[in-house]
Amino acid sequence: MAKRYELSDEAWDVVSDLFIETHGRGRPRLNDRLMLDGVLWVLCSGAAWRDMPERFGPWSTVYQRFRGWRNQGAFDQMLKRLHLRLNEKGLIDLQTWMIDSTAVRATRASSGARKKGA
Repeated sequence: MAKRYELSDEAWDVVSDLFIETHGRGRPRLNDRLMLDGVLWVLCSGAAWRDMPERFGPWSTVYQRFRGWRNQGAFDQMLKRLHLRLNEKGLIDLQTWMIDSTAVRATRASSGARKKGA
């Protein structure tokens, strides 16, 4: 059973091919699933990267892996796959769309306030 904020075996099977193991010189690469679980822990908990539990490995390694995956579009691909699976099962109501405004920051000027120094 997966711990809080970690992927189940079934969920990992859906996205595992997006994370390609590379073999290079030097120190052995840490497991991609462990790194992804660390990324999910930070993003879901809202904690700082440095506060990530040690069981995921060094926070800087997890953060570097997150940046690489983000730049490669791995998370976009994950969302597309999730959308397709949910749509196939009839779990998406295409008539309902919602944006959660708590995740969108607005500037002071957006509410009509003057900018500082202006």
